[in-house]
Amino acid sequence: MLGSSLVLILLVLLVVLFLMMGVRVVKQGYVYTIERLGKYTLAADPGLHLIIPFIDRVGHKINMMEQVLDIPGQEIITKDNAMVGVDAVVFFQVLDAGKAAYEVSGLHNAILALTTTNLRTVMGSMDLDETLSKRDEINARLLSVVDHATSPWGIKITRVEIKDIRPPMDISEAMARQMKAERLKRAEILEAEGDKTSSILRAEGRKQSAILEAEGKREAQFRDAEARERAAEAEAKATEMVSNAIASSGNQAINYFVAQEYTKAVGKFADSPNAKTILFPVEATQLIGSLGGIGELVKGTFAERDRSSDTGTPITPPQDRAPVRRPSVPRSRDS
Repeated sequence: MLGSSLVLILLVLLVVLFLMMGVRVVKQGYVYTIERLGKYTLAADPGLHLIIPFIDRVGHKINMMEQVLDIPGQEIITKDNAMVGVDAVVFFQVLDAGKAAYEVSGLHNAILALTTTNLRTVMGSMDLDETLSKRDEINARLLSVVDHATSPWGIKITRVEIKDIRPPMDISEAMARQMKAERLKRAEILEAEGDKTSSILRAEGRKQSAILEAEGKREAQFRDAEARERAAEAEAKATEMVSNAIASSGNQAINYFVAQEYTKAVGKFADSPNAKTILFPVEATQLIGSLGGIGELVKGTFAERDRSSDTGTPITPPQDRAPVRRPSVPRSRDS
């Protein structure tokens, strides 16, 4: 009885152990390959799976997340025989766990070797200046070549990036001197263009100033000519009025205007602070006598006008009269 109980307990333990050996839990982000008697049968996705113990087993645990593979530094000779050091990284993701496990041995090493050889090929076909300035083109060419070569392995190359390109020290110094010379050249060009622009602007300013000055002179001359024209018109009108007065009054009007101008001239002599003695010519005494005659003429003219207004008869212009002569006066007087 005791022996049968022990056997039963052992059978139960064996069953439990058998069931435990047949249970597999796959973590998220991984896929397990299941081999039955050494042959690949299925890919176990994340979750709980039951297998047959001692018949099925887990072959490979494949990481299905996107992974980063660091490419160690490489010494590459460019097309123009310059030695450069290059570092790169590769981003890839497994799409088919069965192919990634059984189509290639050592997936990471295979990707590393394939990327290194193609990196040498791509950069070896370019000049140093191209390798330094065309990183995007190098990345695109590497991505296309490596992705096409690894597609049978069930993986996808998502990105290939050049981290660093290190030219030799002497080339770096030469490039630094070239950059400095280029910057100095651009600075001198900009300075020359600034001087040119400044000279052009100053010349334009002088040109505009000369144009405005010429226009100002022309406007001033035009205004001066217009003023002289108006003065001439006024003089012409005054002359016409004087002529009409002479024509209507005869010699008396002429004597009046001459006496008026003569009196103004004599008044200027009298106003001079340096004149102590004024000498008059003989004709001046005659002019003084004429002034008296002109006064009589004016009185007679106004008297006739008054009589004409009373009787309604027109006024006849007076006849020319001989100037009235006065006794001579001394030729000089004290001022």
